[in-house]
Amino acid sequence: MFKRVISCILIIFVMLQPAACFSYAKEAEKNEYGEAKSLILIEAKTGEVLFEQNPDEPLPPASVTKIMTLLLVIEAVDNKSVNLSDMVTVSSDAAAMGGSQIYLEPGEQMTVEDMIKSVIIASANDAAYALAEHIAGSEAEFVKRMNDRAKELGMKNTNFENTNGLDDTTKNHVTTARDIALMSAELIKHKAILKYTTIWQDTVRDGKFTLTNTNRLIRFYNGCNGLKTGSTSKAGFCMSATAERDGMQLIAVVMGAPTRDKRNSIAKKLLDFGFANYSYYEDHGSLDNKSVIKIKRSNAETVRIGYIPYEAVTQKDKKAKIDIRVDLPEYLTAPIKKGDVAGKITYIADGKTIAERDIFVLEDADEISFGRLFLLLIKKYLLI
Repeated sequence: MFKRVISCILIIFVMLQPAACFSYAKEAEKNEYGEAKSLILIEAKTGEVLFEQNPDEPLPPASVTKIMTLLLVIEAVDNKSVNLSDMVTVSSDAAAMGGSQIYLEPGEQMTVEDMIKSVIIASANDAAYALAEHIAGSEAEFVKRMNDRAKELGMKNTNFENTNGLDDTTKNHVTTARDIALMSAELIKHKAILKYTTIWQDTVRDGKFTLTNTNRLIRFYNGCNGLKTGSTSKAGFCMSATAERDGMQLIAVVMGAPTRDKRNSIAKKLLDFGFANYSYYEDHGSLDNKSVIKIKRSNAETVRIGYIPYEAVTQKDKKAKIDIRVDLPEYLTAPIKKGDVAGKITYIADGKTIAERDIFVLEDADEISFGRLFLLLIKKYLLI
């Protein structure tokens, strides 16, 4: 009887092993990233999503909000409406901001550049508010512009109520991991911003106030070039971490992690996953010696041609296996207009077409007139 009981227990145990293993695997996956409420990993140039977990849930982003604040500021610098050397005068409202700050005083003046550094490196709420007032006249107007810009970028689940992410009095200040990735990708298109996001330590006020980057990955992760951290009791620990290696720019967004160390660890694992498994492929739009094509019935002998560069993220073992086929006629016949399609480029991997690009004519070429043609024939005849 005892042996039968033992045998039954052993049979049940063996039968449960597959389910137990499956459950253990799922739990291991959950333990790796599950401590964060939401996350996403994308390649910045192509927008390719490499990994995601609950990426579209609207959540409070804490100071990661400042990515949009910085985007509007750097766009204002680029369009010359403000200069980095402009002096920003601090209002009493800006000076009253709590949380992370550089302790600005009402009436104090600081350059736009030092304000930008303070927002990026020290996550200064007072500096973010002061920049908003300087650019838009009021924080309310600046926040309106933030939401307008979010819509332009396709950020479908975002609503900003302030410039800094403080959420103790907000009602619906939310965004998503996917939306953060979108605005992060837009911000780092401005290469000037990377000058500041890669700084570990700096100073303002003529060296009297030290700034230390809240993003520890800048110092300890190979290739990290930004971008922004944030935390509140409501939001948990959030981060948009950017890193570039071998031409591939990754963005890892983590929202709602329980601790700073867990947030950093998850971001690092996401970036490690991307760099270990994917490569960035780019065809720069060069046709080598075929940058022109012959043209008939025109005063011009050739016209310039080109195409939009092709960018893609590929699995690492497939990057070298992309073949390119160029299909172009021997010549074109005038009249030709700029933008006309001259041919096609096909990208092939494992025998399958993965992308196509039209080859365009880059300049006009009028058809030769009868009178001009007659003169050319006469000249040719007289020379014989």
